[in-house]
Amino acid sequence: MLKRYCLTSLFAMAAFIANAQIANRFDIVINELMADPTPQVGLPNNEWVELRNTSSTVFNLLGWRIGDAGGQSGPMPSYNLLPDSFVIVCTASAATAMAAYGPTITVTSFPSLDNTGDVIFLRSPQNKIIHTVSYTDTWYKNELKKDGGWTLEMIDSKNPCSGFTNWKASIDIKGGTPGKKNSVDAINADGTAPQLLNAFATDSVNINLVFDEPLDSLKAATIANYSISDGIGSPQSAITVSPDFDKVSLKLNTALSRNKVYTVTVSAVSDCAGNAVASKNTARVGLSEVADSLTIVINEILFNPKSNGTDYVEIYNRSNKIIDLKQTYIANRSSTGVISNIKQLSADNYLLFPQDFMVITEDPSILKRDFITKNMDAFVTVASMPSYNDDEGDVIILNAQGNITDELKYNEKWHFKLIDNREGIAMERIDYNAPTPQQDNWHSAATSVGYGTPTYKNSQYKINDGMQGEIIVTPEIVSPDNDGMDDFSTVNYTFPSAGYVVNITIFDAGGRVVRYLQRNALCGIKGNYRWDGLGEKNQKLSAGIYIIYTEVFNLDGKRKQFKNTIVLARRN
Repeated sequence: MLKRYCLTSLFAMAAFIANAQIANRFDIVINELMADPTPQVGLPNNEWVELRNTSSTVFNLLGWRIGDAGGQSGPMPSYNLLPDSFVIVCTASAATAMAAYGPTITVTSFPSLDNTGDVIFLRSPQNKIIHTVSYTDTWYKNELKKDGGWTLEMIDSKNPCSGFTNWKASIDIKGGTPGKKNSVDAINADGTAPQLLNAFATDSVNINLVFDEPLDSLKAATIANYSISDGIGSPQSAITVSPDFDKVSLKLNTALSRNKVYTVTVSAVSDCAGNAVASKNTARVGLSEVADSLTIVINEILFNPKSNGTDYVEIYNRSNKIIDLKQTYIANRSSTGVISNIKQLSADNYLLFPQDFMVITEDPSILKRDFITKNMDAFVTVASMPSYNDDEGDVIILNAQGNITDELKYNEKWHFKLIDNREGIAMERIDYNAPTPQQDNWHSAATSVGYGTPTYKNSQYKINDGMQGEIIVTPEIVSPDNDGMDDFSTVNYTFPSAGYVVNITIFDAGGRVVRYLQRNALCGIKGNYRWDGLGEKNQKLSAGIYIIYTEVFNLDGKRKQFKNTIVLARRN
C-alpha cells in the first residue's frame, strides 16, 4: 500500500512539473548580472547572469535561452528551478569557478554582455519573452563600481519592469551575490504611471509609440486604447513590441497627410505593475522629412560654459516640415576648414516639429541646473559634442545626405561689449529669418533669464517688421543693460528695389557724432541694422536723446535722408 502511494506521489509530482512549463511574463526574472568583471573585486573574472523563480511553480529550464541584440544562446539543459530559488547561467569555461557560489548551468553561445547599453532577455521554450533587462552603466548609481568588478542587482524581484529605479550595484564585499539573495534586496514597489515619450510614423499608415517603461502587453495591444486626431480615430491594429515591451506599433485605417501634425492619445494602458497611464498620455506625430537648407537653423549657442557647465547648441525648425533628428547631424570645422567631428543627433527616430526648439548637449541635467528650461523634453543627448572653442569656432548642422542645412561661424567679440566675464553666457539669434552668419543677428542672452534660454524663445528675439518705404527705428527708448528688455535698437529698412547704399550716423543732443554705425553698406530690399547703445569706441554713453541719421542712395542718383529720435535710458 505504501509502495503504491509513493508511486502515485511520484507520478503526481512528474505531472506537476510537466504541466508547469508554460511560464508567464516575470515568473522567472534576470535577478543579477555581471557585465564587466574587470578589474576583479572578489568574484571570478567571468560574465554571467543569475535567474530567480519568483512564482510558486517549479519550472524545468530545458530549452530556455538567454539572449541580447547580437543573438541568443543555445538551449539550457534540464534543471528544475524551485520557487524562490536561484541559478547561475554562464559559459562552460566559467562553470567550475561559478559553481562554488551556487547552482550553475551552462549554455553554448552565451551572449557577450556589454559594459553599458545592452538589452538582455530570457526566452521560454515556447518562444515567449519572459523578462528583459535593458541596462546602462548609470544603473550602478556609483562612479567607482561602474568601472568594473561589481554586479548589477535587482532590488525588488516583484517589481521587474522598473529598470533604473529598481537596480543598483551590489554592496556585497565580494562584488556580487551569485546563487543567493541579492545584497540590495528590499521592497521597492512601482507606483509610477507609464508615460508616452514620443511617437514616430514609419510611413503613412504605421506609427510607433515609445513609452518610458515596459507595458502590460495585453492592454497595450487593445486598439480601443488609442485615438489619433483629425479624423484618423482608432487604429486597425496595435502590437506590443518585444523584447522590451516599451513600444507599441499601430497600423492605421486612414493614411496620414504630409505637412500635418496629428496627436495620438493613449488611455487605459498600464505598466506591468498595473499602474495606468495618466497625464503624460499624448504625443504629436506626422510624416517626417530630411532637413534641407535653412529648414532648421542654429538659434542659440553656449560655447564658453562655466567650469562646471557644458556646451549646448539650440536649433529651431522655422519651416512647416516635420524633421527626423535621426537624419540630422551636428559638426564643426577643422583648422583646415574641413567639416569634422560629425555627431548624429539621435540613434532613434525623434521628431522636431514646426516652430519647435531642440537643445543639443552632452548632459541635459547640467543645463536644467544652470538655466530655466521651460520644456524639459526638448533635449537630445549626444555622447560627445563637437569641440566649440571659447573664442571662435564653427557650428554646422548637416542632413542625412551630408548637406549643410545651416552654419554659424561665431566669435566671442559678438557678445555685448560691456560684459567683462563672458563665461556661462549664451549667444542668442535675434531673428530666425535673418542670415545666420550676420554678426548683427546675434546678441548675448539677457541677465534677466540667467544668460540663456535653452528650449524656448530667445530673450533677445526681435522680428523685422519691414515697414515698406521707410526707415523705422524700434524701440524708441533703448536701455543697454543686458536685462533682455530693449537692450538695443533696430534700424529696419525696406526699399522698392535692390542696390541701395546706406550710411547711418548717431548724434547726441548737442549734434556731436558719437557713432558711425554703417558706412557705405550695401542693402537688400529688406533688412535691418542694430545699435547697441555704445559709442564709437564701445564706451558707455550718457542717458539722453540721440538722433539716428540715415542717408540712402543708389547708382541711379536717388537719395533720401531720414532722422529718427531715440532715447537712451539707464537705471543708474
